[in-house]
Amino acid sequence: MNNTAVSKDILYIGANDHDIDLFEGHFDVPLGMAYNSYVINDEKVAVMDTIDQSKTDEWLGNVEAKAVKAPDYLVVQHMEPDHSASIEAFLKKYPETTVVGNNKTFKMISQFFPGLEIANKLEVKNGDTLSLGKHELTFVFAPMVHWPEVMMTYDACDKVLFSADGFGKFGANDVEDPEGWACEARRYYFGIVGKYGAQVQAVLKKAAALDIQVIAPLHGPVLNEDLGFYLDLYNTWSAYEPENKGVAIMYTSVYGHTKKAAEMLAEELEKRGVPKVAIADLARDDMYECVEDAFRYDKLVLATTTYNAEIFPYMREFIDMLVERGYQKRTIGFIENGSWAPMAMKVMKAKLEGLKNIAYTENNVTILSALNEQSTAQLMALAEELAASYSEADCGCGDTPCSPEAPKTKWVCKICGYVYEGEELPEGFTCPLCKQPADKFEKVVE
Repeated sequence: MNNTAVSKDILYIGANDHDIDLFEGHFDVPLGMAYNSYVINDEKVAVMDTIDQSKTDEWLGNVEAKAVKAPDYLVVQHMEPDHSASIEAFLKKYPETTVVGNNKTFKMISQFFPGLEIANKLEVKNGDTLSLGKHELTFVFAPMVHWPEVMMTYDACDKVLFSADGFGKFGANDVEDPEGWACEARRYYFGIVGKYGAQVQAVLKKAAALDIQVIAPLHGPVLNEDLGFYLDLYNTWSAYEPENKGVAIMYTSVYGHTKKAAEMLAEELEKRGVPKVAIADLARDDMYECVEDAFRYDKLVLATTTYNAEIFPYMREFIDMLVERGYQKRTIGFIENGSWAPMAMKVMKAKLEGLKNIAYTENNVTILSALNEQSTAQLMALAEELAASYSEADCGCGDTPCSPEAPKTKWVCKICGYVYEGEELPEGFTCPLCKQPADKFEKVVE
């Protein structure tokens, strides 16, 4: 992508980083990272943002090679160091360039670069314009997406929205992402921007008034096709709506018993036709992929052990991440384990207490050390409840309408009416609601 033109006049001058181990010190980036920057060549030349200090020399070389003359303007949309660290080096090479930013931008420049003297400044306000010739830039403030000084820039000539960190993704631009754009863009969004859904919604409303044909973010590829796809996803994510129907099961396990229960639940959900079941070990799998899946699907199951009269550390960290990001509009179920005084479910519910629009399952699972007859029955009831809301249209078979299914066998408790689906009741089965034995169940075929 380094040689790709966004348009005839707008050229890419960013760089790819394959040496980085953790982005922002904690995000795993196996495909590297792209630091995007652009130059607009017109009567006046504008450079859109700088890049990370690890790539300063490469970037300055790109500026020299792609700008038709010494830049007249450096537009600083975002002061996070992966986009601003090269400001001082740029001004040493181009001291007469006018730095364009807002009030908060210049305050942060003085904080990151104490003593830096800027010969020419242009402080802009929301909605201000800057003419480069035929290209007219409009500055669209986007506070807390995801820093307070952030602004986006719209070029009316080529209909390009320079979107700062919005619409960014993990991964360098010189390698193909085998999972496409959405997966690493989703992990990036919920990892970095997810807390600020209301602010993203506000920016999307501003963007709706613009004729946008290209989105040029500060990370990831330039987006110039099917923009509705990307805008719809951002609308879904920032509104905290589930993207897909399915159940994410997140567990921690000390000796394997809670893991066994989580895996059994996943199998039972798949048997019952839940359209997607995602399961992860919070101690071993990428924590931010787990956060991503929690926001992606409409149901979540948290499975953990009682640990020091609390919950296992990785589960505590995971729940903190959900709460921090305003997790909402989901259904949550629980599996707890404890050899004595199990209290993980109580602790988890307390940590989730302040979340909005959360429904909790009526059926949950308490394991005393290892699964037994009673806790297995609870698990089956939880599987039934979670699967009950999905219709044939959600099955994912690809048929419209869905192909007719074979008759289903159900077992109905004659005492309380609880329904168990399956050809046969499990050995030693008891009703999870009224605790009656299997001989109190009546077989029904539909």
